[in-house]
Amino acid sequence: MRILIANRGEIAVRIIRTCKVLGIETIAIYSKVDKDKPFVAMADYAECIGEANPAETYLNMEKIIDVAKKLKADAIHPGYGFLSENDEFAKLVQDNGLIFIGPSADAIKKMGDKLEAREIAKKVGVPIVPGSESPISDIQSAIEIARKIGFPILIKAAAGGGGKGMRIVHKEEDFESAIRGAKNEAKFAFGDDRVYIEKYVEEPHHIEVQILADKFGNVIALGERECSIQRRHQKVIEETPSPIVTAELREKLFESAIKIAKAVNYENAGTIEFIVDKNRNFYFLEMNTRLQVEHPVTEMVTGIDIVAEQIKIALGNKLSFSQEDIKPRGHAIECRIYAEDPFNNFLPSTGKITLMKEPTGPWVRVDAGIEEGNEITIHYDPMISKLVVWGKDRIEAIDRMKTALSEYKIFGVKTTIPFCLWVMNNEHFRQGKYDTHFIQNYFKPSELNEFDEISKDGKLTPEIAPAIAFAILNSVKKKQNQQVDKSSNAERKINRWKMKRYENFR
Repeated sequence: MRILIANRGEIAVRIIRTCKVLGIETIAIYSKVDKDKPFVAMADYAECIGEANPAETYLNMEKIIDVAKKLKADAIHPGYGFLSENDEFAKLVQDNGLIFIGPSADAIKKMGDKLEAREIAKKVGVPIVPGSESPISDIQSAIEIARKIGFPILIKAAAGGGGKGMRIVHKEEDFESAIRGAKNEAKFAFGDDRVYIEKYVEEPHHIEVQILADKFGNVIALGERECSIQRRHQKVIEETPSPIVTAELREKLFESAIKIAKAVNYENAGTIEFIVDKNRNFYFLEMNTRLQVEHPVTEMVTGIDIVAEQIKIALGNKLSFSQEDIKPRGHAIECRIYAEDPFNNFLPSTGKITLMKEPTGPWVRVDAGIEEGNEITIHYDPMISKLVVWGKDRIEAIDRMKTALSEYKIFGVKTTIPFCLWVMNNEHFRQGKYDTHFIQNYFKPSELNEFDEISKDGKLTPEIAPAIAFAILNSVKKKQNQQVDKSSNAERKINRWKMKRYENFR
């Protein structure tokens, strides 16, 4: 079997690793700026599909299908982001005789429209946040709905997520400009300016339930994840189990998630997201019809390879375990390591990774899409890796994460490592007493200095400078000894080995 991965970076690496275990060949597609990235070198076949523009590369449906056919792929895995929740792409894959490793196009379409998803949840008896039942057509009607449910309210894009097209409005006088701003942003991000409004839940927790569903109507919940530490409405740190979810609430969340999945005849991996308030009342938020960035924490506590299950389900296999078989053990935490400057409102940081040393040790996992010498560009998401740890309980997991973060060395760009270390040391986090307002309530960039090995002006601190200088010298000597030519490792492998295989194959 041969699978084309319609994605890049760390998720492409993640999928390739599982495919190797399963004895499945892989095809990587890549843009020219990604030619040196690890996922290109790791795949059995690789094909360049254009320059840097996502619309011409990783979002180009026809080009991806052409490569899949040319290299005789049997299936396509979309990863997450890009085309992973595009119902047109799912249908195009299937119409071309290929297997789409994900849900049906119909399920993607139904759950991708936030308003339709709310109606589905409502019909099966799952609580939804009070709000508008249709897109906002005019400002006056929207104001009347907002008055009825009460401020603060949340404006949301009907066609997308990731915090785009989203506005929190605390006062009526700010409402009209917020609606216009949300519609403009939604139009730009999703090509659809429909927005709706919900009651804004104060002190909210973002809790999601990971499900797996096969083609035979079996749906199970693997567990919940706490995803409340966010910047710009996007997750930064996730953990499982959630520190606020009781056994009773967990049972209700699982039951609700399974009801929603069955209502749309869902199959493959998916995530149902909920908002939980300070009194543990929960409301359906949305469904992500794809693999989630934070899936590794669930894998760490269950021992289940979710990507492997995705492939097996797509091939028509029945789930080999039941809900009773799922017995999570211990606690797992994931820190997303971004090339961002936490000193400066988490703005992206571009440049060349001059030195990179990943942490190791028992129960430490690094899913990385970047290696030393790679360039962080402006073209794509600035994620470097996902650092995941496991502990027998929450405190052990936190302390293990602190150690791993302290060992993680990345130079050449600013990263979120100091911020993640600050979080692990924060008492509110350690006690599990936090919500989605954690950053705005507690974070002060000045407090990062003790966790940052490079001072704000870019100079090394006296404590770390000798060690880094020694590491850089060793790195330079290693490269000299290897007599590295002008081509990258990835490019050489493609030219000398993969392309030879491709020529023989063709």
